[in-house]
Order: sequence, then structure tokens, then C-alpha cells
Amino acid sequence: MHIPRKLCLAQTFVLCSLGAFAQQPQHLFFRVTVGPRFTTPVSGRMLIFLTTGTGAKQVDENPLQPPSVYVAAKDVSDLTAGSSVDVDTDDLAFPGGFSSLKPGDYQAQAVLDVNHNYNYGGRSPGDLVSDVVSLASFTPGQGAEPVFTLSDVVAERAAGPNPPGFEKDAHLEDFLSPVLTAFSGRPTHIRAWVITPPDYDEHPKDRYPTVYWTHGFGAPFWYEKSSGGLMLDMMAKHKLPPMIWVMLDESCPTGTHEFDDSVNNGPWGTALTTEYIPYLEKKYRMDARPSGRFLQGHSSGGWATLQLQIDYPAIFGGTWSTSPDPSDFHDFSSIDLYAPHANVYRRPDGTPYPIIRDHAKVLGTFEQLTRNERVLGPYGGQVASFEWVFSPRGPDGRPIPMFDRNTGDVDPAVVAYWHDHYDLAHIVQTTWPQRGPLLRGKIHVFVGTADTFYLDGAAHKMDAVLKALDADAHFTYIPDRTHFDLYTVYKEGGDPKSDRYGLFRQIGAEMYAVARPHANWKPAE
Repeated sequence: MHIPRKLCLAQTFVLCSLGAFAQQPQHLFFRVTVGPRFTTPVSGRMLIFLTTGTGAKQVDENPLQPPSVYVAAKDVSDLTAGSSVDVDTDDLAFPGGFSSLKPGDYQAQAVLDVNHNYNYGGRSPGDLVSDVVSLASFTPGQGAEPVFTLSDVVAERAAGPNPPGFEKDAHLEDFLSPVLTAFSGRPTHIRAWVITPPDYDEHPKDRYPTVYWTHGFGAPFWYEKSSGGLMLDMMAKHKLPPMIWVMLDESCPTGTHEFDDSVNNGPWGTALTTEYIPYLEKKYRMDARPSGRFLQGHSSGGWATLQLQIDYPAIFGGTWSTSPDPSDFHDFSSIDLYAPHANVYRRPDGTPYPIIRDHAKVLGTFEQLTRNERVLGPYGGQVASFEWVFSPRGPDGRPIPMFDRNTGDVDPAVVAYWHDHYDLAHIVQTTWPQRGPLLRGKIHVFVGTADTFYLDGAAHKMDAVLKALDADAHFTYIPDRTHFDLYTVYKEGGDPKSDRYGLFRQIGAEMYAVARPHANWKPAE
């Protein structure tokens, strides 16, 4: 699921009377001009973001509250300096056409998404942006057409400070995968930051347990590096045991590939287990036994690591997956995909399915999330990412949609394919005689009871399946925790300055106890 990119902006949503609507233009156009600094033609998806208020330095989507920001889009090609394009803000727009806005103070910004990856991580290096344009006392259809000039380029993110020893103990491993390259027909790489313990060079005969970690949806590659620095820092302070951490990148142009084999994205699970891990184990002093290989990840990374443990139980010695994406499609973030006449937008009583919450407050619905993604672009969105992993391939070479984007109606044939190939609860249940002896005791899941994306529901269903199989699985439901504060361990009295990464410390100690049961390792307080 999403990693938030911006804090909430105020929502303005309009319910116009028929009389008021008749007085407004049917289509409202905003003009975007390419600034003089761009000497070569530019192409991409032109996006215009708009919200209420004044004085903002940036106007951007809000993935945790989609309706709070209006966005309109248009694909453009080969625009040159000084040329302009008129964007119809009622043609492809969310949550509605701009002509439906009530009179008021607004602010807007244009962005050219040159790499068609806005849906995954927002603005990225190379995107072209305008200044924020103030639309004070704005009434749709009155006055001059708003004009934006693309004048700046999103720069590479400045590198943050590295912990002591990072240059010595952090290693970028970029591997050209033969099996993925054969599938895609172009060079395809697996990337990771390999973090060795601070005392790795001082103990040349020692081999170390290894944790294969991966991130959640929306994380850029610098996040893996930053997270690796966190692990190194905690090991240096004796808050984590000495292990090798492999910070795997699971992002791809279609979202996250989940390190699973897919007819759309390719054989990522096969590439990881038959190519990349053997490559690393030849290069580093890793404990190359199942009892020395572990998995850990959060959100989409939680699902990926849970899947890898289930699909490759003879390779890995345990997964500690946190807030995993739905592992039982009877509860796909509260939606039963197997229900007769299933619809992902509306319940049988007509009420909308929520998808984002802040405890008891609903922030966004599944329909709003989907329609927002549709405007931002066809690639890389959270919902589309699931289909690129889980769906059969259509005759156009793209995954067959799991549901109708206009109505929300589920395609039973596609869901049947999801069920047979990617419903982890079903896979474990139907293959337990084969997997069970290798899988028992290896599954550990942590999730908050107030998970932002309702992921606790699927965890409960997966838990029930594993209990019935006597799988010795370990599910921990942390009261009142969301998707984003799950790892924090609070001191007595709820001190907000408590250990933000306390769950990492617990998980690391549990892994090390499996790999080195007689070591009696204890963390520093």
C-alpha cells in the first residue's frame, strides 16, 4: 500500500444544483506553456493539481485523502520551448471536472510527468513543474484562461547523512538477471543494498544470518539505502544482532513486482531464488542454510516476503511480515472478491467500500482511489500494480482488469485466476501436505488493529486458515496501531519520543534466536 507523499490539504467538493450547473461552462481549459530553458522537445502526461487556499509552495495529490485535491490530465508529445497546450479540465479529471468548482480562492500547479511514473512515487527527477498559480476569487468560466509555465525540473533528491561506517559496510549490488532479461527482451536488473555488520571485516571466518528485506508501495530506491543505513546504525549500537541485511528493490514501471512470478511482470521469484541469492552467497559470508535466511518487509513488502516464504519454504527459515497486503481475497481490504456479483465500489446495500481510514474516520473509498489513479496514468498505481502481478495476460499484452473501472463490477474469471495463483491462504490450505513440513513455525505476521488500509481483516482470515492446519504460525495484532506507527514501541504513559523502530529490534532478536539458538544475544537498552 501507499507510503504518504504529502500531508493533507483541505477538500472542496461541489454539489451543484441543475440551475447553477446550467450557468457554468461545459468544459474549462487551462493552458500550459513550456518555458524557454527547455531546448529539446518534451513529452509525457500533463497534470494540473488544484486545491483551495492560498500561499502554498507546492500543490500535489494527497494519496491518503484522494478527494482533497483536484487533478486533470492530458498526454502530450514533443512540446518545444514556447509552445502551449490547452488541458481540458473536464475531460479526464478527479474528483470531478474543474467547471463544477464553486467560486472561491484556489491555487494550482502544472507538472509534466515525463517518465509516466507519477502514480507510483509522485514527482520524480526529470519531471517539469510550474510555479504555483494563485486563482483568487476564481469563478469557472469567467475571466482569462489560467496559464502555467513549466519553468523548473525536479532535481535528484539530496543524499542525507550516512551513519558511521556506511561507506565500508554498505554495498550496492546491481545484478543483470538472465531469466528476467529473457522474459522482457531487454536488460533487466535486480538491485539491492547489502549491509554487512560493523565487525564483518574483523571476523573473516564468521558467517552471518541474512535478512532479505523489501519495501512497501511507493518507495523510491533511495529509501532502501536509507533503511539499510538504519539497520547498520542499530547494529553498531547493539540494538540489532550482527546480521547481513539485503535491502531489495521491488519497484518496477508497473508498481511493485512483489518478487513473485507473473505472466505480466516476469519470473521475479525465480530470478531472486535461483540467480540473485546464489550470486550474493558466493560474494559474501552469508549463512547459506534455510535456518540462516530470513525475510522481512512491510505493506507490499510484507505480502512479498510472506509469499516468498510460502512459495519457497525450503529456502527460507522464516518471514516476519508486517501489515501485509491482502493474503486472503475473501477480505481484500474489507471487500470479498469471491462474493456473488462482487463489486469493489459498492456494498450490496449501495454504500461505498472504504479503503483509507484514520482509526474510525474514513478518508477515502476504493472508488475514489481507483478514479484518481485513472487520471494520474495507466502505469504504476496501487490498484493497477495488483493486476500486473495477479491477473492473466490479455490479448493486448496487458493484464486483464480484475474489475470494470466504470462500474466496479468484478470479473469472476479474473478473480478465479487470482484465487488459484495468488491467494496465499488458499495456496497454503490446498498444498499443506507438501509445504507443511517445511513451513510449520516459519510465518510471523504483525498488523495494527486500526490499519490504515484495513489489512487486519485479511490477516485474521489467514490466521484462521493456518490455525486450522496447526501451522504454528504467529500472528500479533497490535491494538490501535495504524499502517504507519506499527513499529513504534511506546514507553509507559505513551511518550511520543519512544522507540520508533522498536519492532525492528524485536524482530531482529527473534530471527537471530532461530539462526543462533545458543548465542543468548541481548540488545543494548
